Amino acid sequence: MLATFLIGLREGLEAALVVGILVAYVTRLGRRDVLPRLWTGVALAVGLALVIGAVLTFGAYTLTFEAQELLGGTLSLLTVAMVTWMIFWMQRTARTLKKSLEGGIDRALAASSLWAVVAIGFISVAREGIETTLLLWSMVQSFGDAPTALLGALLGLVAAVVLGWLLARGMLRLDLRRFFTWTGAFLIIVAAGVLAYAIHDLQEAGALPGPFTAAAPIDAVTGAVAIGWAAFPFGWAFDVSAAIPPGSPLAAILQATVGFMPRMSWLQVVAWVVYVAVVGTVWARGQFRPTRPTATPAPAATPAPAGTPATTAAAHDPSSVSTTSQQGAA
Repeated sequence: MLATFLIGLREGLEAALVVGILVAYVTRLGRRDVLPRLWTGVALAVGLALVIGAVLTFGAYTLTFEAQELLGGTLSLLTVAMVTWMIFWMQRTARTLKKSLEGGIDRALAASSLWAVVAIGFISVAREGIETTLLLWSMVQSFGDAPTALLGALLGLVAAVVLGWLLARGMLRLDLRRFFTWTGAFLIIVAAGVLAYAIHDLQEAGALPGPFTAAAPIDAVTGAVAIGWAAFPFGWAFDVSAAIPPGSPLAAILQATVGFMPRMSWLQVVAWVVYVAVVGTVWARGQFRPTRPTATPAPAATPAPAGTPATTAAAHDPSSVSTTSQQGAA
């Protein structure tokens, strides 16, 4: 529940803030008559997310095991790509998001296109809805405990709606920059875990070489798939199932937070490490880039009036005093 709660909270709060900006701006313009169309767009976006989730959940039951694994791995890769794009999109546009949303409302009202208001509400929320649906579906597939995972996501979404309402009413102050910074870092770790599980699914489907295919190295002593450095690159990197049983609470917490599984292949480990190293480094550079202070131009020296003695002119110009003193010392 912890991982899906945090995902629902972050993604839901992003959507709630967007909707809050749109509603507040339309109200400030005195155009409350367009609010029903705005809420219609929001409702359509929520409905689209639910339909996608239902299709993915119930449609997979009609497939063979290999097809389910192939579909799960492919959609998990799509989820990782979408989450990565959204992390950097929010990092890049967070400062101008409000101006962009208000500009879209202005253009829609100027063109007297009220259906454009529906489109603005739909597009603004659909991004978060589709991303949340794909991410939760991928995590449910990896956890194998749909009720608990979905309950955590639902609680996170409810908490996001409450926080969004309190923020809009001015009843709560929240450092959104810090909130999105830490949850953005958390999402990078979660996406790395989803990527690792996508590799696992694709290996089980036979789409990628791994411990489930003929490419797996075999231990000459045990006759099983090799483990450790001798198994690189298509065997198991490690297997700590004896110490951390796959169905134990510790295994669930580790998998939900850092994408760790008691038994992982070398391709999974390499994919996890490379993703965190590359995406985390690029994100950190953009997030913690120091702001350069703007140089303040020095005030221009006041010119001395014509006929002013040299000593008086020097009093108006500090550089002249320094130069004169240095010449005298010499």
